[in-house]
Amino acid sequence: MSNIVAIVGRPNVGKSTLFNKITGTRSAIVDDTPGVTRDRLYGEADWNGREFKLVDTGGLEPRSKDIILSKMREQAQVAIDSASVIILVTDIRSGLTANDEEVADILLKSGKPVILCVNKCDSTGNNSPDFYEFYNLGLGEPYAVSAIHGHGTGDLLDKVVELLPEISDNDLQQEDDIIKVAIIGKPNSGKSSLVNKIAGYERVIVSDIAGTTRDAIDTLIERDGEKFLLIDTAGLRRKSKINEGIERYSVLRALNAVDRADVSIIMIDANEGATEQDSKIAGYAHEKGKASVIAVNKWDTIEKTDKTMNEYIAQLSTELSFMSYAPNVFISALTGQRIDKLFELIKQTREQNTTRIGTGRLNDLLAYATARVQPPSDRGKRLKLYYMTQASSSPPTFVVFCNRIDLFHFSYQRYIENQIRESFGLTMTPIRIVPRERGE
Repeated sequence: MSNIVAIVGRPNVGKSTLFNKITGTRSAIVDDTPGVTRDRLYGEADWNGREFKLVDTGGLEPRSKDIILSKMREQAQVAIDSASVIILVTDIRSGLTANDEEVADILLKSGKPVILCVNKCDSTGNNSPDFYEFYNLGLGEPYAVSAIHGHGTGDLLDKVVELLPEISDNDLQQEDDIIKVAIIGKPNSGKSSLVNKIAGYERVIVSDIAGTTRDAIDTLIERDGEKFLLIDTAGLRRKSKINEGIERYSVLRALNAVDRADVSIIMIDANEGATEQDSKIAGYAHEKGKASVIAVNKWDTIEKTDKTMNEYIAQLSTELSFMSYAPNVFISALTGQRIDKLFELIKQTREQNTTRIGTGRLNDLLAYATARVQPPSDRGKRLKLYYMTQASSSPPTFVVFCNRIDLFHFSYQRYIENQIRESFGLTMTPIRIVPRERGE
């Protein structure tokens, strides 16, 4: 496994700003509202050629009885347990607090190397007298840092790299065969519950409050000898309900999760059926050419007859008609019903999405298809298809050279696409046909 560095501290001390500065991204949502970062958020970082994973955590409030805050505390504890090095972030402006002392005690008990970061030291030059009271935490020498301007982050990262354990070449090669799976859908469709059921422990905060997951969260699991990276995303709401602040970033993050993934699981609440919003979510995955599986969740809560599933499949094929290739699976994240089938479909769809077909086989198919159904003609001019080759995979994209693009109507393109699907077993993946006039 990669080395993991966890950033912890009480709310609003600038953990997410520091995370963004070190990773060089806008991955973590930054907002002045305390408690914006709720789950652990992972990012890749590199300092002087040394790579490590950085984990941003929700603010620690050891004594809080608030349900969400107590869950955040559990999540931060998981990050602490899995980290090689911990950065405790404090705030020079508010000074040393009792909460800082309690968080420091938790970290000392972990036995992990802890680096004390005093953030918001925005002016250069000598440190203010308040800086020295942080020695009282018993964590050794504090590092004066301005996460917003970047002052002091170099010294902090020098210390991080010094404390990281050495890793072998084998560890560096492990990510090649990981299947990345984005779990997308409306709020409260059961995405986090599915991740928790699969992972076997509470990796993601689960709550009945819609919109609990705001960031895209990564969970690495191993199943039947294969590795999967599950990316749980914030529930995508209707645009009219997205305020200009936190929610908007969450939607961008969920779309970014689809971009990163090999396979998208589109979660649909069985009690609500496929909605216009589900169609938009699925549409984004389709536009990106991602392998997709439609997972109808909470199937255990539906009163069923022998016709219920077929009726549901008919409804899905109407609502998501542009995605007729995507297989359906009826699951329960709560009971684990058909989770094995879900993983079979993830593997099958990804395999088809990454398929490459030799040019010779494609042109044999093209000759057969055009002999079987003659290409269309217009005013005495007939479409001629000369040659076909696969330009790329993910999704499989085929370039067809012809005499006139205007004669290569959509219906005939669909016919060629269906021939490719049937002949090469590409029934579960989007396919792209790109016509080119000879000479282009």
